[in-house]
Amino acid sequence: MPRTSDLRALVGQTLILGFEGTEITSKLRATLMTMQPAGVILFARNIAEPQQTWQLLHDCQAAVTTPLFRGVDMEGGTVDRLKNVISPAPSVADVAAADNKALFRLHGRRIGEEIRALGFNVDYAPCLDLGFEASRSVLTSRTVSDDPGETILFAREFLKGLAEAGVIGCGKHFPGLGEGDLDSHKATPVINKDFKRLWNEDLLPYRKMTRELQQVMVCHASYPKAAKEKLPASRSKFWMKDILRKKIGFKGLVLSDDMEMGGALAAASIDEAAVETLRAGADIILVCRNEEYVWRAFNAVLRETERDRRFRTQIERSAKRVLAFKKKSKPLQARFPKAPDEACINKLRRNMWELSEEVRLAHIAGSS
Repeated sequence: MPRTSDLRALVGQTLILGFEGTEITSKLRATLMTMQPAGVILFARNIAEPQQTWQLLHDCQAAVTTPLFRGVDMEGGTVDRLKNVISPAPSVADVAAADNKALFRLHGRRIGEEIRALGFNVDYAPCLDLGFEASRSVLTSRTVSDDPGETILFAREFLKGLAEAGVIGCGKHFPGLGEGDLDSHKATPVINKDFKRLWNEDLLPYRKMTRELQQVMVCHASYPKAAKEKLPASRSKFWMKDILRKKIGFKGLVLSDDMEMGGALAAASIDEAAVETLRAGADIILVCRNEEYVWRAFNAVLRETERDRRFRTQIERSAKRVLAFKKKSKPLQARFPKAPDEACINKLRRNMWELSEEVRLAHIAGSS
């Protein structure tokens, strides 16, 4: 049996964690050094200004021996972690409505340039959910349209733009929140849609983009009519192993949405949810804020890895997949960028403002 220290290293590669604060504390540094996680994720609460954000990410990376996934949710519009420190980015819906492929790509590139300058290498975007009426009050301007073809067109260009900036994207929220009328941050959406319709609509972006997507994030919604079970997709072998891996043929990394969300914890403790999400087929779980939950999830997975040989084999497989991904990924292997100076930030602000103006003018031209 592998030593506990070796198992700890493997378990660490199945976890991306979030935390409070705008600077690294001795406690956070110790956590990172002990867990050696796959990555960290920052939110608006961690981002006060550009140089501070760069320093925070730099310090996190310095505490870990492998390249970190240094991630952020940056879609533009309502999901914009940098709007108060650089410049607001236009929403997906506004850019998509401009009906201009060049702008779709530029949207990804400008967002990618901003986050890369601050030290990030992963953007948890684009949102591949379809903009059906049921979810309009929840997803608002985060979706392209209810047409999977239009969603694919936008997402492909957005991902190309991110890649040009040296940033990895992530398609979300598999298998689709377009028909959900509840916010999975608060509760578990139950989507009563049959498998055939999901396959032809919500799942089409994942089917058509399986080679372009390097990471897919799985949601906490339940699909009882399609999956014949009440489990959320994030704890479902059916969705992650049978559909995403086998039927669709996805070869990249499978991530959970934040395990602290109400949709994940509605019927399970963080300990149980962490173990069962990895058992069901996720490579990485995200625990995005609470330090106690981060440690409970890590320790629960470690205990189960020590106890269950089959589970240990799965953790070993996921950890190896994560490490292999890191080794071959240019954004992960790239040197940490130099600290952004005032000229750099001013250029980023100007570029984002110009993009917003192009989107606005495209709307005017389209309506005239």
